[in-house]
Amino acid sequence: MPSQILCGGSAAAVASRRMRNILGAVLGRDGWLWRTHEVKLINTSSGDTVKIGEISYKLKTPRNPELVPVKHISDSLPQTVVQHLRWIMQKDLLGQDVFLIGPPGPLRRSIAMQYLELTKREVEYVALSRDTTETDLKQRREIRSGTAFYIDQCAVRAATQGRVLVLEGLEKAERNVLPVLNNLLENREMQLEDGRFLMSAERYDKLLQEHTKEELDSWKIVRVSEDFRVIALGLPVPKYKGNPLDPPLRSRFQARDIYYLPFKDQLELLYTAGPNIAAERVSQLLSLATTLCSQESFNLGLPDFPVDNLLPALHVLNSFPMLSSQQLVHRLYPYNSILGKDGRTAVEGVLSRFELLDGRVQPAPSAITRLSATRDLEGHADVTLRIADKDVTFQVPAGTKELRPPNSSPTFISTPSHSQLMAEIMQSHMAKDICLIGTKGCGKSVIAREFAEMLGYSIEPVMLYQDMTARDLLQQRYTLPNGDTAWRPSPLVTAAIEGKLLLLDGIHRVNLGTLAVLSRLLHDRELDLYDGTRLLRWDRYQTLKEQLHFSDQQLQERSIVPIHPSFRVLALAEPPVVGASTSSSSRGQQWLSPELLTMFLYHTVTPLSKAEEMDLIQGLILNVPKEAAENLLHLTHNLRKTNDPTAQSLASSLSTRQLLRICRRLSQYPEESIAHTVKKACLSRFLPSLARASLEKSLANSSIQDKPDPAENTCDFSCKVKDGVLTIGNVSAPIYKSNEKMKVPDVLFYDNPQHMMVMEDMLKDFLLGEHLLLVGNQGVGKNKIVDRFLHLLNRPREYLQLHRDTTVQTLTLQPSVRDGIIMYEDSPLVKAVKLGHILVIDEADKAPTNVTCILKTLVESGEMILADGRRIISDPREAEGRPNTIVMHPDFRMLVLANRPGFPFLGNDFFGALGDIFSCHAVDNPKPQAELAMLKQYGPDVSIATLQKLVAAFGELRSMADQGTITYPYSTREVVNIVKHLQKFPDEGLANVVRNVFDFDSYNKDTREVLIEALHKHGIPIGAKPSSVTLAKE
Repeated sequence: MPSQILCGGSAAAVASRRMRNILGAVLGRDGWLWRTHEVKLINTSSGDTVKIGEISYKLKTPRNPELVPVKHISDSLPQTVVQHLRWIMQKDLLGQDVFLIGPPGPLRRSIAMQYLELTKREVEYVALSRDTTETDLKQRREIRSGTAFYIDQCAVRAATQGRVLVLEGLEKAERNVLPVLNNLLENREMQLEDGRFLMSAERYDKLLQEHTKEELDSWKIVRVSEDFRVIALGLPVPKYKGNPLDPPLRSRFQARDIYYLPFKDQLELLYTAGPNIAAERVSQLLSLATTLCSQESFNLGLPDFPVDNLLPALHVLNSFPMLSSQQLVHRLYPYNSILGKDGRTAVEGVLSRFELLDGRVQPAPSAITRLSATRDLEGHADVTLRIADKDVTFQVPAGTKELRPPNSSPTFISTPSHSQLMAEIMQSHMAKDICLIGTKGCGKSVIAREFAEMLGYSIEPVMLYQDMTARDLLQQRYTLPNGDTAWRPSPLVTAAIEGKLLLLDGIHRVNLGTLAVLSRLLHDRELDLYDGTRLLRWDRYQTLKEQLHFSDQQLQERSIVPIHPSFRVLALAEPPVVGASTSSSSRGQQWLSPELLTMFLYHTVTPLSKAEEMDLIQGLILNVPKEAAENLLHLTHNLRKTNDPTAQSLASSLSTRQLLRICRRLSQYPEESIAHTVKKACLSRFLPSLARASLEKSLANSSIQDKPDPAENTCDFSCKVKDGVLTIGNVSAPIYKSNEKMKVPDVLFYDNPQHMMVMEDMLKDFLLGEHLLLVGNQGVGKNKIVDRFLHLLNRPREYLQLHRDTTVQTLTLQPSVRDGIIMYEDSPLVKAVKLGHILVIDEADKAPTNVTCILKTLVESGEMILADGRRIISDPREAEGRPNTIVMHPDFRMLVLANRPGFPFLGNDFFGALGDIFSCHAVDNPKPQAELAMLKQYGPDVSIATLQKLVAAFGELRSMADQGTITYPYSTREVVNIVKHLQKFPDEGLANVVRNVFDFDSYNKDTREVLIEALHKHGIPIGAKPSSVTLAKE
């Protein structure tokens, strides 16, 4: 106890021991210890009373008993908690509002709920987020049969009905939102939007003595109940991230620091949770947790250890006493991912001090050997794990579908490291929700899908994006056919009710202030929605039902719904960027905050070893050329091993997913050069010169030689259509039979070998079923190539152009109002999915990458949820009998066009964010020979000499742009425009016409000099002065 006063930590413990020795003699033993209080419930004829120590509170019968929290109080209350409850009761009797402040975790909320359960008070709970507005607190307008009504929200309901308003996460709310409550907190007064006025109980009762209730009602005055209280829960800012408290708001609350339970109380809790574990080991784990939460470790920059997660971790340890403590700590506190080198050393120092560095000694579970449904327990499965040479069987929650034995899926090749990871995930699954951390394309989604299928779960994938709001996560507004407003539950809520596995993909992208609304769902399995529905944990719902003798139907009418006991959350995330700031910069961020650490158990998906990756490739792709695959893996693993950041970024382009794509292609076209394919995957054409040199060197080291392409020398690159078959180069494809002729593009296109090679490459990938990404500078003919490609294949296209203001909603649906009802028109994306057209997405790099990332689920798993509640599904069998589904047409494909990343282009790095889910093609200007031939077709009457000058001059300017001498990459589009002008007006001089392109640079002195020199060298007399020597005749 005493060490608690002096704040935890080793120095404090020593000091408190000394104090006890000094004061012990003076005060005697009892004088030092705090008085212990007990909680009693006294029944008398006049009513029930709760006593904590000497303070008593008289209970009232709640009007809505279903709103009183149940099953929050544990059987044995630790003394610290009793002290907190006693303090809250004092404040409650004084009529004051309280603010419980303390580190992240469910403790503060649980103390508030325990108090409300003890005093039988109804609760109005709000999780504040950065999207909370005053309408969420006061009143919201709803439309009923053509008339707008105001519906009271939580603060107003609590004030008028005498409930307790619990506000969680005050540091998440945007500043200047909460002052709405200032007057309600201070004087119990508030003016409402619908004209009513809330007035404090004393003033109202005074007025009642002089006026009748009818008069007060006609003045629209409403009485605030004297039982109304506010309990606010918040984190201390600035220690944690968030908005600091507004002084006027802060002064209206009485604060209480709710720190973690003292060591002794926590230890007793943990002993009861893990009876099979050696007591010493439990106290070592707790000592580690306390040390990592101390001020000293905060000064070292280490995030708080999630102390509350020790309980679920001990459930796991109790079934597996042979599990190494270090592995367990890693699941609670993945220090290798979140900390830099110094931080890791510090944590390992603490681990070794408490003798927890036993990772190498203890064996890890190697595989799941058996799965069977539990006989006596519904919704559970018996899982047997092999650890060392022992089999351990334990029970985990399971889904509603049929279980599937391990390693029986044809599309999942089990490797030793993955089967070990699966076994570890199974262990954590028995205790808590899980988060998988791994780099792009390393197989997180595949592992999640396999895990779900084994346990018979239906997956509910939710793709998270950066500007997602709390409403997108929980409930969205929509209008009924008669124009009334209503709320539609999000996939997350339906998953919770139906007991699915919720897959939160991209938890590293979403804003922490939005994710906070899920903390109560993840900790307590409870959730309050915007329309007043409450989701309760299964056992609490059953208790409530028994206590109040309600039927399911009656509780449903009171909008109380149980959360299915099988419901689980599995989050996927990319590794946090060590040392990055917590703000969302474009290059990743340190998203794993102390708050998020309390929500999940973490597992890291490590990249596969070389042998495992080889097995995987050979298992998934038949007849892959073995030598080629080995060279490819040699290259990739060399790049992954180096510490050089350039090589690291190249390795990220060669993720497992991309390697599988390359090998699929090699198995179809074995004669293809590997170097070409690797360069395509890394987009080596647009790499900085340093990175390109590093790639060339690595290719040479892995004995991958770039074979000179014979096709470049011979210009036999024709495309022909014969008997309904299109042949480009050496690749043939049947021509599509389409009913929508007007949607097939038709474009003026002069064939040239280079573009034909790109089209041949595209056709290879297209036939393999890939979605394509074309990257290039401006004006090199990306759109022309795509339109020509679709014209030759006779494929109808849908066209989408992205821009800065593109949102996830506009990508999928266009809302319009008809007769007062919001109707959603399908966007080109949805039309293409339905009808099997080709979706061409232009300027993909202009939209924010957090918007375009929702294309990932569409490309990868063929699933996507639209804003109006419909969902796209790729498997027609799954769609049977499910309403609101759109089955993806098998012919649907995406062709994405983007400019290359980097200056002078101003777009976002689309390739960096999403490059590895598309097959990438770099498009370049045609070679001089081809360009000359093309220009002849554009300007048949222009003299050959002029065309040759232009081609040579522009060729030189482009190589200068590649070297970085000039910034603007001059393209074919500009030359074509010059030639068109000369064709139409042959009398104008060349020097005059080229100014159409170069006048942009006429005010930039340095560029202008470089340009004039280059053009003069090729005999184009622009800006000539008498002193220009280069133009003189020989």
